[in-house]
Amino acid sequence: MSRHILIPTDGSKLAAKGVKAGVKLAQQLGAQVTGVYVISPYVPVLQSDGARFRPGGSPQEYKKLSEKAAKKALAAVQIEAQTCGVPCATRFVTAYRPWEGIVRLARSRRCDLICMASHGRGGLGGLFLGSETQRVLANSKIPVLVIR
Repeated sequence: MSRHILIPTDGSKLAAKGVKAGVKLAQQLGAQVTGVYVISPYVPVLQSDGARFRPGGSPQEYKKLSEKAAKKALAAVQIEAQTCGVPCATRFVTAYRPWEGIVRLARSRRCDLICMASHGRGGLGGLFLGSETQRVLANSKIPVLVIR
């Protein structure tokens, strides 16, 4: 039986399905939830074939905007949990690969289940596009419930 469920979100409509399902499951099990949003690190200059791209603004501006997006996405987890009477914590973490941030936080918070949404792309779409859900599944020793 799960006592602590990690619920990753990126603030999208699809992630909202995972949030709702994860919180409802926690409610039924009497578990607590932790919502997580993964922020990509600031990269000052990207180069490709001689072209340079610099993300708008300074590292401080990037941090401010990223944290604002994280707080907005995590507010949805908090609202859903509060509505269902489920204890909730939220965290945002920084990682180059979102799946690594998710798995790392699940371990450090001693979660016993990760509940996340997936597009469910199969075949070549899944192979070429990659999937954070697939990477979490492949790299997590903690069970993962995939919501479609």
